[in-house]
Amino acid sequence: MIRRALLALALLSPAPALADTLLDNVDGISVNRDGKVTRFAGLVFDDEGRITRVLKFGDKPPKVDYREDGHGHVVIPGLIDAHAHVMSLGLSLLTLDLSDTRSLAEAQAKIAAYAAEHPDRPWIIGRGWNQETWGLGRFPTAAELDAAVPDRPVWLERVDGHAGWANSVALKEAGVTAKTADPVGGRIVRLPSSKAPAGVLVDAATALIDTLVPPPRPEDRDLALVKAQQLLVSKGVTAVADMGTSAEDWMTFRRAGDEGRLRIRIMSYASDVPTMQLIAGPGPTVWLYGDRLRMNGLKLYLDGALGSRGAWLKAPYADDPGNTGLKLLDGTQLRNLMSRAAIDHFQVAVHAIGDAANAEVLDAIDELSETYDGDRRWRVEHAQIVDPADCARFSAHGTIASMQPVHESSDRLMAEARLGPARLAGAYAWRTMQENGVPLAFGSDAPVEAPDPLEGIAVAISRSDASGEPFGGWHPDETVTREAALAAYTAGAAYAGFAEGRFGQLDVGERADFLVLDRDPLLSTPDHIRATKILQTWIGGIRVFGDATTAPEESRRSKR
Repeated sequence: MIRRALLALALLSPAPALADTLLDNVDGISVNRDGKVTRFAGLVFDDEGRITRVLKFGDKPPKVDYREDGHGHVVIPGLIDAHAHVMSLGLSLLTLDLSDTRSLAEAQAKIAAYAAEHPDRPWIIGRGWNQETWGLGRFPTAAELDAAVPDRPVWLERVDGHAGWANSVALKEAGVTAKTADPVGGRIVRLPSSKAPAGVLVDAATALIDTLVPPPRPEDRDLALVKAQQLLVSKGVTAVADMGTSAEDWMTFRRAGDEGRLRIRIMSYASDVPTMQLIAGPGPTVWLYGDRLRMNGLKLYLDGALGSRGAWLKAPYADDPGNTGLKLLDGTQLRNLMSRAAIDHFQVAVHAIGDAANAEVLDAIDELSETYDGDRRWRVEHAQIVDPADCARFSAHGTIASMQPVHESSDRLMAEARLGPARLAGAYAWRTMQENGVPLAFGSDAPVEAPDPLEGIAVAISRSDASGEPFGGWHPDETVTREAALAAYTAGAAYAGFAEGRFGQLDVGERADFLVLDRDPLLSTPDHIRATKILQTWIGGIRVFGDATTAPEESRRSKR
């Protein structure tokens, strides 16, 4: 009887209020998609990690359960990488990384040393090589890879992910010979004056070897996700758009979410239509794990990359006459795939680097928009080399230009060689896009580039690299303001993934995803922005990186 009475009393009693936390004594900054800045002195957020109040300067601090003293530091929204490959980033941290090599000889030595350290691995795999950085003037060969590892297959992905370098053993196991035809959308690089494979396979041709490489085990994937998240939060990245999510990637994210190990927020875009349907079924999924995971749509590849001369151009490459790149889908295929996603309200993101590819996807969007109305937010990933006449076309249907500022500083010399000076007017044209009313979302394309938004902001406002080259910036008329760059890495990137109102700004109702910095990026030079120290990274009101970091359940602030 007493037990029943207590139960009845409990049912009648009001639910306990969620414990609020006050972050105060900060120089707070938030920015909307238009670059309008709001400054604040403090935030209040609840146990679900949602902001319940934004304090202006002079406001009286409310009574709360917990208080976090910001010690006068700058606070900005968590940075969003609008184009990355989460699992590829994590796996790259577990395999051979050649991104720091500056010559073929240095790469050969690193490959040989890695193989010697791992005698039990049946394949040597890795990524990051770049013949342009090496000053090679050509692709490396299988024979040059044989000099490092002659006794087992080696397969190394180029830095842009659009070509692979194989040794002779790998070519033999894949059956790639002089008689092997180039697949549609791919190219087997041949030895001079011969049809024999030289050792590099481009775009669709990489599948000839990819299918033979032993796939990562589930435990390898789980560890790779841990490594990727550790790197991302250390760089201030609290959310990413994952481009090309496989079923195995999705299940890795789900395992982490189920076990409470998913820290970052992931907006997923499936690698193909069957994967999209398998994961999400009749439409985009709901947001899972407290706004940490959602299958948004479909990622398509229309062309290759500039570095491997696979970007599809309107005119031949200046340094390879007769070659206009690789069209990975024809117009009918592109429209059919886009339509299949759009009919179920999946968002479509299309990789387009060359000016011909960008024109083709814009044509497709024009046509499909007659059938699929409403808020579609078509995305063009990279929009790297665009005919100036096509820039304004992005805004016609609200198409989002998802661009990566660091590609400009990394690729500018290569772009000059590939295109020639007369065709650079629409290259990495951020300000032109913005002036035409095109929504911008900035990212890194990690692991192609380091997932470092502060570096991206520095490049976006200067068009110069970390060494200050070129002086005055490369085509400086395409710089954007600090406010616009920050918006493209926060509110703009959230909007690009249908996440506005959930995260991307520091406003009431949004998640408390924020960074504590040692300086104000809106008042800093490019060099000072690069030198900015991320003191803390918070996601959903929990500190996940920085001083005094502990396990989430132990990272609550001192009680008032």
